[in-house]
Amino acid sequence: MWSSICRLLLVLPALCLLGPVRAASPLPALGAQLEGLTVSGISAGGYMAVQLQLAHSELVSGVGVLAAGPYECAEGSLWRALRDCMAPGEATRVPDAARTLARVERHASAGRIDPPSALRDDRAWLLSGSEDRTVERAVVDALAGFYEAQLAPGALRYVQLPGAGHAMISVAAPQPNACASSESPFINRCGDFDAAGELLGHLLGPLAPRAAQASGTLLAFEQRPFTGVAPIDLSMAEHGYAYVPAACRDGGCRVHLALHGCRQSEADIGRRFVDGAGYNEWADANRLIVLYPQATPRHGLAWGSWRWIYNPRGCWDWWGYTGADYATRSGAQIRALRAMLGRLAEAPPAMPGR
Repeated sequence: MWSSICRLLLVLPALCLLGPVRAASPLPALGAQLEGLTVSGISAGGYMAVQLQLAHSELVSGVGVLAAGPYECAEGSLWRALRDCMAPGEATRVPDAARTLARVERHASAGRIDPPSALRDDRAWLLSGSEDRTVERAVVDALAGFYEAQLAPGALRYVQLPGAGHAMISVAAPQPNACASSESPFINRCGDFDAAGELLGHLLGPLAPRAAQASGTLLAFEQRPFTGVAPIDLSMAEHGYAYVPAACRDGGCRVHLALHGCRQSEADIGRRFVDGAGYNEWADANRLIVLYPQATPRHGLAWGSWRWIYNPRGCWDWWGYTGADYATRSGAQIRALRAMLGRLAEAPPAMPGR
């Protein structure tokens, strides 16, 4: 019976995967609506979310950032990333709003990113936990200062969550860490605080109540068609994930791009971020496709790649390990993410009789 149903779903042949994902398939064309595109991320994923927003500010309408700082904070230096952009001190300071804007304007004037004026109608939601000693409050404060100067009044919401460690704060994870934890899998429970719901509500506007249980289809898709080279050359995994509610099979759904942090890729924690970060239940109730691309750890050389990349914790590139243009439209990972979004927006194959 199920095989017969699958044959009828020509618009989404790859979505016939139920339960555990066993193999990756091509990312399907879903006729998604990219107008109103939103992106979010935790830690390194938060830094990448900011980079994607600034690179494509004419496309992205809102960003949610947990425990990350200003655009191109590391300025291409791993040493600066570890000091200035995580735990700044007297001798190491996170870039302030003016310094960040100067970098943004230089890139924009050279045509490497969209003009910062496109941020004016965007929205931003930020979170910093009071117990986060990995990315300290001053770093997120600096990002808030930049957005406060660039966005319209009321467009920025900055949550400073008491008792929270360095983690995604979720009510959906079946086995979360305690609120103050900063340990793997970096998914914590802090009472009834629902970071995914809070940020989506601010970025998208009023939402229908979250579904009690995720009932859409989780699709493993091949990332290779979007990377231009072997994914491992970019410290990306062979496959990523897309969560597709049943209501999105006929097109017209919005898209949210959710980026894991360091040590949160599938190689590190399996599907715990994809299944438990809390986005999927909101997606089901609000016609929202959630894209979960995957980075992967690299420590020097790797099978299938001659490139030397130091990314042992599977972080998204926010300090330049893929090249000097990592934070621009030409950045290899940003290009790959943009191509994935483009594929989702393509018109699906016509159903029989249409």
